[in-house]
Order: sequence, then C-alpha cells, then structure tokens
Amino acid sequence: MCRKNKSHEHYFSSAPKSNDRFGTIHASLRGRTFEFLTSSSVFSKKKIDLGTHVLIDAMVLPQKGFVLDIGCGYGAVGITAAAFSPQLHVVMTDVNMRAVQLARQNLAGNRIGNAEVRYGSLYEPVLGLYFDCVLSNPPVSAGMDTVKAIIEGAPRVMATGGSFQMVIRSKIGTKSLPETFCGAFGDCEILARESGYRVLMGKLFI
Repeated sequence: MCRKNKSHEHYFSSAPKSNDRFGTIHASLRGRTFEFLTSSSVFSKKKIDLGTHVLIDAMVLPQKGFVLDIGCGYGAVGITAAAFSPQLHVVMTDVNMRAVQLARQNLAGNRIGNAEVRYGSLYEPVLGLYFDCVLSNPPVSAGMDTVKAIIEGAPRVMATGGSFQMVIRSKIGTKSLPETFCGAFGDCEILARESGYRVLMGKLFI
C-alpha cells in the first residue's frame, strides 16, 4: 500500500525529491467538514481515497485514552478521530517527512488540539507508548511484508484490551491477512465491508 512507479517511490520515501505542488481538499467525514492541505508525493493528494473513507466510517474509538494513526499521510484519519473524541489523545506517524509537515499544518488548520504528529518508520516513533486503538490504511504498494509488519508490530504498542483496525482491499490477502491477525491477536473480526474494501480488527487481551 506492489507497483513500481513514481508515486510509490515518493509517498513511501522518507524525503521525497519532487517539487511541492500543493492543493486543498474539502471533505465531509462522518458528517463534519474538514479542509486538508495536500501536496505531490503524498498518498491520494487529489481527494480522500475510498479506503480512508471506509476506515473513518467504520472505526470504533474508545471514549478516552490514546489512539495511534500509523502511516497518517496528510492526516485525514487521525484528525477525524481527534475531532470526534476530544477526550482522546491521537498520535499520528509517517515515514514521509512531507506528509508529516502537511499533517501538522492540517492539525492547526482544523483547530485540533488533542493530537500530535511524529516522524519515523512503522512503530519506531512511539516505542514505549501504549495505545487503546491503532488505526491503519497501510501502504500496500510498499509490499505485503510492510503490511504484515504493521499488523505484527502493533501488539508492542497496544494497551491490554486495545484494538487494531486496518482497512484493506477485499481482494488483497483474503486468507493470509486474517491469518496474520490471528497470529498477532488470536482472532480477526471484520468490522465492515464496503465498496471493495474491508476493515479488519484484532484486540489485544494478553
């Protein structure tokens, strides 16, 4: 989230080399309007992608506690979670520095005070923290090894009873991803199926 193209090389790169070409997205998410600054070399720069919409509509958030949006891009998932649950503290991470900068600007632009953005690969920026909910729209074009690393690494940063929720195209990893979830969490629940996507959830009970 495996294509060899410029877009893959850039949006999953730590320091994209292409010139900034900024744009603005206006989106209605869970009945509320948001504005997001986007740029070249970030995922889905022209509109909120369908998988993100499906995850946002289906995500189950705790009433309070800590939420992680891993691979946040310009911040649509984490910002929406923070906006709808002011008692949460949301941490957003991305390996793409341009995405991190955009997400920080979008936090300010949408007046979100209960969230922060950290730069780094996978769970490195949040090791030592424990989350009640982890949300992921994974970079499938980076390869399934990366997707599985996101799933398998999640328990290290999750609080007991916490949930991990990932959106994925229904045709991708139909058997292998539920098996990876079961290996990491002991179970795999399908939260939603919509428009060719499914949202998978695992809970940590150890």
